[in-house]
Amino acid sequence: MNILINNFLLVLFIAVRITSAFVASPFFGHTAIPSQVKVLLALVISYMTFLTLPSRELNIEISLWMISFICIKEAFVGLIIGYSLNIVFYGISFAGSIMGIEMGLSMAEIFNPATSVSSNVISDMMYFIALIIFLMIDGDHYLIRGVIYSFRVIPIGIFTFHESLYSLLIKYAGSVFIIAVKIASPLMVTFFLINIASGIITRLIPQMQVFFVTQPLILGLGFLMIISALPIYVYVIKNLLMNYEDQLYQIIRAMNT
Repeated sequence: MNILINNFLLVLFIAVRITSAFVASPFFGHTAIPSQVKVLLALVISYMTFLTLPSRELNIEISLWMISFICIKEAFVGLIIGYSLNIVFYGISFAGSIMGIEMGLSMAEIFNPATSVSSNVISDMMYFIALIIFLMIDGDHYLIRGVIYSFRVIPIGIFTFHESLYSLLIKYAGSVFIIAVKIASPLMVTFFLINIASGIITRLIPQMQVFFVTQPLILGLGFLMIISALPIYVYVIKNLLMNYEDQLYQIIRAMNT
């Protein structure tokens, strides 16, 4: 009976960590995937992970408070792993928002179920391009391998916050703005020059309605630049997502130092 209880608790704690990582990740956590599928997949992977654990013993007091406390700690580990991948997608989506605002599409906002916020069409386009690339490079396998690897580095119930983890999370969170500016910088510079030119024209020809001339120009030029730079965007997004696996392992190791 003690062995059965021990094994049940192990599978429970593993399932909590894996489910939390799936819920927080960009692909598995998407609202298009039914919750039943997420839970079933998490349970299957949890049982397979349980069979590969080097040690299957839990030296804890079996009580409701202790079990709840460990479940909370395992949920934190899973959420950190899942959200660390979302940082790249947030940066790409933010870059699309900047480009859409510069093109004058701030009024053409739609609800994005992936992020649960309203965003313009350019932001959603960049997000789904990144998601397709993520699946093409087997990014979902990165997440599964990372979660399974975390059980070897962070034993169940051992997770604690460290200063190195804080620093690493802050560093990766700050990279959201760096990613966004790098991707959106060509359009930002181009439209900045157009705005300067329109200001000069307004001063030289006050009778001219510059807004009715520059707005269609900015919109058309923006779409033309996005289409022209799309291969470059795909290359940049692919490199960002491929570097994620190394960043994920760094975060996992930082949670046990």
